[in-house]
Amino acid sequence: MFTTLKNAFKIKDLRDKILFTLAMLIVIRIGSQLPVPGVNGEYFKSWFDAQSDGAFSFFDAITGGSFINMSILALNISPYITSSIIMQLLTIAIPKLEEMQRDGDDGRKKIASITRYVTIGLALIQSTAMAISFGRQGYLTDYAVMSTGERALSITCAVATLTAGSAFLMWIGERITERGIGNGISIVLVINIISRLPEDLGNLFQQFVFGKAPATAVLAVVIIFAVIVAMVLLVIILNDGVRRIPVQYANKVQGRKMVGGQTSNIPLKVNTAGVIPVIFAQSLLQLPIIISSFTGYSGTGVWGEILKYMNSSYWCRPEQLKYTVGLLVYIVLIVLFAYFYTSITFNPLMIADNMKKQGGFIPGIRPGKPTSDYLNKVLNYIVFIGAIGLTIIAVLPYFFSGVFNANVSFGGTSLIIIVSVVLETMKQVESQMLVRNYKGFLEK
Repeated sequence: MFTTLKNAFKIKDLRDKILFTLAMLIVIRIGSQLPVPGVNGEYFKSWFDAQSDGAFSFFDAITGGSFINMSILALNISPYITSSIIMQLLTIAIPKLEEMQRDGDDGRKKIASITRYVTIGLALIQSTAMAISFGRQGYLTDYAVMSTGERALSITCAVATLTAGSAFLMWIGERITERGIGNGISIVLVINIISRLPEDLGNLFQQFVFGKAPATAVLAVVIIFAVIVAMVLLVIILNDGVRRIPVQYANKVQGRKMVGGQTSNIPLKVNTAGVIPVIFAQSLLQLPIIISSFTGYSGTGVWGEILKYMNSSYWCRPEQLKYTVGLLVYIVLIVLFAYFYTSITFNPLMIADNMKKQGGFIPGIRPGKPTSDYLNKVLNYIVFIGAIGLTIIAVLPYFFSGVFNANVSFGGTSLIIIVSVVLETMKQVESQMLVRNYKGFLEK
């Protein structure tokens, strides 16, 4: 790896791309420390520490701590991620958007432009909700003694700053894609998550290593790193797992030439839906908890009991096992969303029709509907395996958190994102290195 990086820096255009990406990441980390004007950052840290539900832990992880700091990048790229998912779902539901997507680069540029506008709209809604809901609780400095005009100005300033910060980060992500090493938004997300790792590892060592007997401390270190390595390997296997369906094309005559007869394959990824099912399941369970936190609801009565079932911090606790029912619901949601997301992004009928038009067929399977049914059958098995792998990765942190009280913001979802983006980025750098006949990261 170090030899590859050394060789990469010898190539001017690749060196410029890497340096540009690093410069943009430094800008992001600086922006994560700059406070929003008129916002009481200490209040928000105290409020966040008082939250026992853990609903905001993942959000804080993907924002790189800027949410706790209430910096100008507090919303980070979460509005962009949400808008991208919304647009992807709408592309399936709205024929006009589906037609745009099929129009090639021009259509994708139009969809990207719409996504940007949706991102700004979501950022505006989120920042307004935060400023208004927290204003009276101490979120805005001197809010209680302000006049009506001053309050409106303070809220407007906070909303404009947070919205502009989210838009700026979206712009940086797109610039990294164009002028950097690619995967701009994903790289921004990964650097945010990685920035929280030292603190999380420090918390684990403080809890299980420091101050313990030497034998106990060594055993704890071995277990911590063994679990992390095992989860990383599982994510890599899950990310790279592919079922290849062989496709044979019939011979046909074009003019005086015989064409066709080639053999190809349809690669079906084991983890077709990626991390989306986990994010959907988390969001669905955490939304009521987040709303309750914003409204100041104390969580008493029947509704408070229901919130505890949805609350991941109560799962797998030996003294309160009944709340682990919420974890079972979480697992079911992951599996259901894995099938749902795959069904709207992968169309076996369309693939079967395209293969038939091009004279292709799967050996032993008749073209048309039998091919579609076969692809559906194989896909159902693959999606189930991928969903089980996702479930294991997503559930393990909750198990250790509940049984051993190992509370960290770094979880299975973060790990899936990091490994997936790192592997994809490595492949992109590798492809650029191979063009110049250099050995790369993926050399066997």
